[in-house]
Amino acid sequence: MSFTPALDFAFEIRAEVSDSLHIGNGDGEVTEFTPITGGSVDGPRLRGKVLPGGGDWSSTRGEVCELEARYLLQAEDGAVIDIVNRGYYRPKADCPDQFDGDVQVTEAGHYYRTSPVFRTDAAAHRWLAETVFVGLARPDGDKAVIIRMYALK
Repeated sequence: MSFTPALDFAFEIRAEVSDSLHIGNGDGEVTEFTPITGGSVDGPRLRGKVLPGGGDWSSTRGEVCELEARYLLQAEDGAVIDIVNRGYYRPKADCPDQFDGDVQVTEAGHYYRTSPVFRTDAAAHRWLAETVFVGLARPDGDKAVIIRMYALK
């Protein structure tokens, strides 16, 4: 008997960013930091904002960029939620534009996926810290990244 896990759309993060800062080169790797300056959270399971002050550390080897972002979300009720979001960005010719209904969730020609982990002690949002998520990401111009978060059922 075959089983395929299902994903349930939870919310979308729009993280606003400023210019990346070069940290260093070493053994074919480029390391950078991209500050996160704010943004929004919107969806059926969570609404709020991205607090300024976090950022995304990236290491690129060849065409593969390994990402590790850490920042804070603030829910509409004021609860603060920590997120560590790891993933990969790389060109991949056979990746098409993908849509969830009418909403574009990925960009053709790019594999941009994340695996976020959340922490909070706010009772209304504990489900975030007790659920596995998959993020489908895409750039929104030069100054923002949109990550559509799906809970694994």
